[in-house]
Amino acid sequence: MTAAVRTYERPRLRRSQLNWLFTALPAFPLVLLVLRLWYLSRQDLPTMLLLVQYISPLGMISALVITLVWTVPAVVLVLRTLGGLLLVSAPDEDEAARRSLLALTALRMPDWVVLLAVGLAGFTWQMRMLPVLLMLVVAILGLTAVQRYPGEHRMLLVVTIVIPIVLGVLELIWVWPGIRAAHSAGEMSTVVLLTAPPLLGWLLTGPVPPRAARIATHWPAVGAALVAPFVVGVVFLRAPVLPDSAVEVGAGTGPTQVIRGQLITVDDTATTILRRGGEVVFVPNAEVRSKTLCPEPVRAQHSRITVRGWAVDQSALEWVAPTRPVTDVDPRCLGRPLKP
Repeated sequence: MTAAVRTYERPRLRRSQLNWLFTALPAFPLVLLVLRLWYLSRQDLPTMLLLVQYISPLGMISALVITLVWTVPAVVLVLRTLGGLLLVSAPDEDEAARRSLLALTALRMPDWVVLLAVGLAGFTWQMRMLPVLLMLVVAILGLTAVQRYPGEHRMLLVVTIVIPIVLGVLELIWVWPGIRAAHSAGEMSTVVLLTAPPLLGWLLTGPVPPRAARIATHWPAVGAALVAPFVVGVVFLRAPVLPDSAVEVGAGTGPTQVIRGQLITVDDTATTILRRGGEVVFVPNAEVRSKTLCPEPVRAQHSRITVRGWAVDQSALEWVAPTRPVTDVDPRCLGRPLKP
């Protein structure tokens, strides 16, 4: 009787956890948007309320999507890999799916979701992260083959051992110039990201001992779930949500000054600007002589290492997409009037 009660309570407990999870997920982007406005207003409540009044929610959501689009495939691929590893390592697949939400997620995840995640990651992940992507792809292919064709030993040998090793060797040959350059520059993190995944891909395609399966899969998943919100929050808090502008201001024939800041709104009477220190300036429209956008002249790069001409801190989307070159910096963006 006790065993029956326990078997009955486990699905109910899992459904309760899922309900809490699904309730909290929509609130996370909203919390990020509110924190971004609070951070932008320098913790000043009246300024934050002013920003809420004038900033477009669509613009905020667009900035959130552009900044954090890389996290979606990361979550999908990591869950599929860890859950698949737990499924092939457990003696009973159905029992593992009943006991673990991670295994259940991997078991019910459609193949087309994984394919979309791989394509999105290939375009949005930095070049230094592409070896990790290839490692996850070969691991998912091997784990899927073990789950669906357990009796095909020759085919499994090719999918789980031969293909990961061959692809790893080809990948090491292709990124070798970047590994040498990163080692010479002392960027050991880049060296590890380019070297370790091709060597470890074949290790993720096979089962681990059943006693160590939950430790090897659940603890990395729990650690990633705890760290991810902080990483996402830090990245989004630095994302621009207002245009950086320079406004030339002068009353009548008096001297002209330039106000640098982020443009909040322009109405019938005044132009509202948020300066770098969090100060809000209302400039009468009659005193506005000119205004311009101030893009960054050169995109700041964290690394100068390239792999066959591809910067390691640049994604394929950034590499392929057209950019507007900025050669001459507007003097107003430097704080000087257009006509001295």
